Amino acid sequence: MHLSESVSTGFFFLAPWLVFAPLTGLLINLIFSKWFKFSENWVGAVASLASGAAFVVSVLLAYSVSLNHGEVVRWKLAEWIHVGTLNLDWTFRIDSLSTTMMLVVSGVGTLIHIYAIGYMHEDVRFKHEEGRFNRFFLFLNLFIAAMMILVSGDSYMMLFVGWEGVGLCSFLLIGFWFEMDTLARPSWANSNAAKKAFITNRVGDFGFLIAGFLMFWYLGSFQFDEVFKAAPEIAHSMPWVIVAITLFMLVGVAGKSAQIPLYIWLPDAMAGPTPVSALIHAATMVTAGVYLVTRSAPLYTLVPQAQYIVAMVGAGTALFAATIAVGQYDIKKVLAYSTISQLGFMVAAVGMGAYVAGMFHLITHAFFKALLFLSAGSVILGLERGHHAHAHHVAHDDHGKKKKEGKHALSKAEGRKEEEHGHGGGHDEHGEVFDPGDMRNMGGLRKTMPVTFWLYMIGTLALAGIFPFAGFWSKDEILLDASLHFTSVYWQLTIAAFFTAFYMGRQIWMVFFGEARTDAAKHAEESPKVMTVPLMVLAVLSVAGGALNLPFEGFHNLGHWLGHTLGEVEGLPLDMKVAGISTGLALLAILISWFLYGRNPLKTGEIDPLKKPLGPIFTGMEGKWFVDEGYFAVIINPFNKISQFLADVIDWRFWHDFVHDTVILGTYNWLSEIALNEYADQKGIDGFANWLGSATQSVSATLRKVQNGFVRSYALSVLLGVVLILGYLILK
Repeated sequence: MHLSESVSTGFFFLAPWLVFAPLTGLLINLIFSKWFKFSENWVGAVASLASGAAFVVSVLLAYSVSLNHGEVVRWKLAEWIHVGTLNLDWTFRIDSLSTTMMLVVSGVGTLIHIYAIGYMHEDVRFKHEEGRFNRFFLFLNLFIAAMMILVSGDSYMMLFVGWEGVGLCSFLLIGFWFEMDTLARPSWANSNAAKKAFITNRVGDFGFLIAGFLMFWYLGSFQFDEVFKAAPEIAHSMPWVIVAITLFMLVGVAGKSAQIPLYIWLPDAMAGPTPVSALIHAATMVTAGVYLVTRSAPLYTLVPQAQYIVAMVGAGTALFAATIAVGQYDIKKVLAYSTISQLGFMVAAVGMGAYVAGMFHLITHAFFKALLFLSAGSVILGLERGHHAHAHHVAHDDHGKKKKEGKHALSKAEGRKEEEHGHGGGHDEHGEVFDPGDMRNMGGLRKTMPVTFWLYMIGTLALAGIFPFAGFWSKDEILLDASLHFTSVYWQLTIAAFFTAFYMGRQIWMVFFGEARTDAAKHAEESPKVMTVPLMVLAVLSVAGGALNLPFEGFHNLGHWLGHTLGEVEGLPLDMKVAGISTGLALLAILISWFLYGRNPLKTGEIDPLKKPLGPIFTGMEGKWFVDEGYFAVIINPFNKISQFLADVIDWRFWHDFVHDTVILGTYNWLSEIALNEYADQKGIDGFANWLGSATQSVSATLRKVQNGFVRSYALSVLLGVVLILGYLILK
C-alpha cells in the first residue's frame, strides 16, 4: 500500500478501513455468532461498531484533507486491471467530495444500525422469524461496505463495483421477508418488489455501461483525472461524444436516484424493514446518482445541453412525485414519493451546475429523511404493539368470560389460535386484515407516542422547508440558483415545494391528531430508547444542519470545502424574495392541510376530504397516475405475450414439435429404421452375411460328396494327386 502523491500529514493510510471495517463486522457475525451464540444485542453491537468504525475513519480522513488544504490524495491498495493500455489499480480517492459522502453514509448509517437493533428485535418476533436477526445485520454491513467503495473509488470502474454492490444489497434487503408481505402473510409481494428494484436498476446500469464504453473508446481511461484531462479536446473535436457519455450516465442516474422514467422501483422498496427504507432513501443507494453527476462535473460543464436535460428531468420528477405523495395512505409510501421528489431537487441542482447546492440538500435530506423514515418505523411498531396488546386483552377477557360461565378451559388448539391472533397474525378481532402502516388506521398518536410525535414534527418541518430547519437553507439555495438561470426549473420546484408542505401536513394531521381510528392506535406504545435516541440525534442534525452552508458572508462553509474538489464557487446571499415565496407557499400548504385534515380530523371509515372536490385528479394521485399500469400495458404485458409466443409457438411447437420431433427425430427414425436398419443392415450387411453362409453351405454340400467312405476312392484321389504333382515337376 502506498500513496500516489507525496503527503506529509494525515491518516490516509486508514482509507482501506472504510471498506474493511464493515466487512470485518460482517465476518465476525457470520463466523462467530453461531459458535459463541451471540445474543441479538451482541450481533447488533458488532454491526453498529463496524459501521461506527467506518465513520471514525471518515472523520479522520476529512481532517487529513483539511490539513493538506484540500489536496487530492490517492491511496493505492493493490494492482487491479492491467490489460493492454488499460491500467487500473484499486485506489482510494480522498478529497473533500468523497469524504463528505463518506461522513454522510457512515454517520447516518451507524445511527440506522443502532435503531435497527430495537426495531428488528420486535419485527422478527412479530413475524416469528427470530433466526433472521443476524442475517439482517450481515446485509446492512455489506450495504455500508458497497457504498463506501462507490464513494471512495478513484475511477469509474471502481465506482461501478460499488454501484453494483449497493444494487445487490438493495435486492437482498428489500426482499428480506421474501416469502411474505408486509402484513406477515404468505405472499411473493416482497420478492416481486426486490426483483422490480433489481431489474429496473439493470436498465439504468446499461446506460452507465454504455457511457463507460464510450469513455474508454474515446478518452482512453476510466480514471477520473485522466478522463477529465482528455475530455476538453474531445469536446472540441467531437462534442457528441461527451453529450452521449453524460446522457447515458443520466440513464444510470435515473435508475439509482429514482428519476423519471425509472423511479418506479423506489416506492416498492418499502417492502423491506423500515431501517432498510431509511438506509436506501436517506444515505446510500439513491444518493449515488447525485454523487455520480457531481463527480463528473468536469464532463457536464463541457456540454450545457446535457446539463439542461438533467435539470429538466430532475425538476419534472420533483413535481410529478410530489403530486403522487398527496394521494397515498401508506405512511412509508408518502415518504417514498417524497424521497423521489427531493432527489429531483438534487438532480435539478447538479444539472444546473449548482453542485454545492445539490450536495447541501443531499446532506440535509439524509438527516431529516432518515429521521422521518425511522420515526415512521416507530409509529408502525407502536401500532403493532397496540394491535397485539389489544388482541391479547380481548383473548384474555374471552377466556375469563368462559371461565365465569362455567365452561371448560380452552383447548390446546384454541390456545394456539389465540396466540396466533395476538402475535403477528395481521388481523383484527373481526378477522379483517390490519395494516399498521395505513394512516387511516392511525390518529391520536401524539398522546400515546409523544416522543415519536415531536421527532416526527421536526423532520416534517425540515422537509417542508420551514425556517430555521435544515431543509429551509438547502432547498432555498437550489431555488435561488434556479431562479437566476432556469426559470422553468424554478417554478416546477417551487410548486413541488408547495405540495411537499401539503402532503407532510396531511400526514401529520392523519397520523398524530384527532381521535384514534382503530383499537391498535388507542393502545399504541412508545418505542424503546435504543430506537428513540438515534432519532434525537437526527433531529438535532435536522435543526442545525443548515449551519453547514448558511447564505451569509463567511458562513458558506460547505461551498468552500467542496470548492477544493469542484473549484471555487461563490456563495449566493440570501434572497428574501425567493425565500419569502417558498416559505409563504409552505405555510399556506400547511394551513390548507389543516383546514382539510386538522380542523375536522378523519373519522373511522370516512373518505379522504380531497376525493370529492378533486375527483379524477385525486384518483390519479391515489393511483400513482397509473404509471405502473402503463408500464404493464406498454412493456410488461407485451413482453409477457412475446415470451409466451416464443415459448409456446417458437420454442415448443416449432422448435420442439417440428424441428426436434419431426425433422430431427423423424429423420433419425427414418435413417435408423428404413435406410440403416432395413437396407444397410438387413439387406446389406445381413444379406452379404447370409450369402456367405449360403455359399459356404453350397461348397460344403459339394465337398461333402467327395467324402464317400470308400478306400478305393481315397486311393484313387491320392494317385491322381501324385500324378498331378509329378506332371507339374516334369513340365517345370
